[in-house]
Amino acid sequence: MSEWTDMYRQKLTIPEEAVKVVKSGDWVEYGMATTQPILLDEALANRKNELKDVKIRTSFSFAPRQVVEKDPNREAFTVSNWHMSGYDRKKCALGQMNFSPFCYRNEPSLYRNILDVDVAMIQVAPMDKHGFFNFGLNVSATEAITKKAKKIIVEVNESMPRALGGRGECIHISDIDAIVEAGNIPQPIIPFSTGDEIDTKIAEMIVKEIPNGATLQLGVGGLPNTIGAMIADSDLKDLGMHTEMLVDAFYLMYKKGRLTNKVKALDTDKAVWSFALGSKEMYDWVDNNPFLAAYPVDYVNDPFVISQMDNFISINNCIDVDLFGQVSSESAGTKQISGSGGQLDFADGAYRSKGGKSFIAFRSTFANKKTGKTESRILPTLTPGTTVTDPRSQVHWLVTEYGMVNMMGKSTWERAEGLISLAHPDFREGLIKAAEDMKIWRYSNKR
Repeated sequence: MSEWTDMYRQKLTIPEEAVKVVKSGDWVEYGMATTQPILLDEALANRKNELKDVKIRTSFSFAPRQVVEKDPNREAFTVSNWHMSGYDRKKCALGQMNFSPFCYRNEPSLYRNILDVDVAMIQVAPMDKHGFFNFGLNVSATEAITKKAKKIIVEVNESMPRALGGRGECIHISDIDAIVEAGNIPQPIIPFSTGDEIDTKIAEMIVKEIPNGATLQLGVGGLPNTIGAMIADSDLKDLGMHTEMLVDAFYLMYKKGRLTNKVKALDTDKAVWSFALGSKEMYDWVDNNPFLAAYPVDYVNDPFVISQMDNFISINNCIDVDLFGQVSSESAGTKQISGSGGQLDFADGAYRSKGGKSFIAFRSTFANKKTGKTESRILPTLTPGTTVTDPRSQVHWLVTEYGMVNMMGKSTWERAEGLISLAHPDFREGLIKAAEDMKIWRYSNKR
């Protein structure tokens, strides 16, 4: 029996006792996605009638937050969110949650230098023989949160994989105030699915631009998945991974022998990531795997770090683009869809990389669920209230099923011309008229 086992028993408690440390007026941290507590959340929500003005920060929820469900009028709990999931988006639209704008790579420094944390409630993997609890599928800013917290409660989930670092991936029992055992609660699953023939057409153009030995970052969704699956089935060799979000596409590349990390200038032989969401098979791949290295997001998303790897290829998608080249990947007007994430960081870092390229890939149209009409994702100007994720000055390659255009160094008329060439033919005449009205269309351009 080790000293850590004795300490574990001393700090082990039930959720209802653990959350008694929370006082009215406190700032409470839930962490992001898979680090968010389940039992502690419910126990805290049950204290609704005892507490006032408890402020809770969370991010990317994949289960209902009971502090929201049991207190929809926010009489006791005010929840703010760094990055919206589908659940968070609905609650934000109802006024039951607020969005907190931020640059993802700055999250650890925000906790170190600015934000107060009274209580952190974090889901972790079981303690190892050395007394460490692993943050598992989400390293991001978890270490920074726990180091700032006055009190730390961990919720031990037997299903949480043990992720190797890197750094910042664990916390020692001596730094913890209370331990709650959650048993085996399954981790949230995002099924891997590729897109249709339009996504395939876009993917084919991008994959042709990827050289052997490139280091990759992929976003999430059907289009990035399609690109990842196509890379896995290609003849590309010795690819590297340096990505904020670890997704199944990378696991597929690894299984097909494409992902080796052998020629990366930094973290050679290691696949670098900050948080993971995907299939059970991918989570099993993460568990105790020295091929993978988890790091805090202020390292993974640092454009200076990214720029040091030659042929860095960043692939993301977006919601809308205007004729000036401004990209929104997070809101539709004032409606918050997700968050800024690290898209701009990777766009900047990839452009700085020798031989690097940043791709913002998107389908030229979408079906408006409210009107039933097909609408263009390329607009004359962004809808009022829309958040600009990538300023026009930092956008590199834009890609739709109609082609790909490099925006760097282009004048306003060249941007308009290039973007209209990427638009669906049904919308081009209207976009040309808008460009003429805004004085960003050359009359010598072909109509």
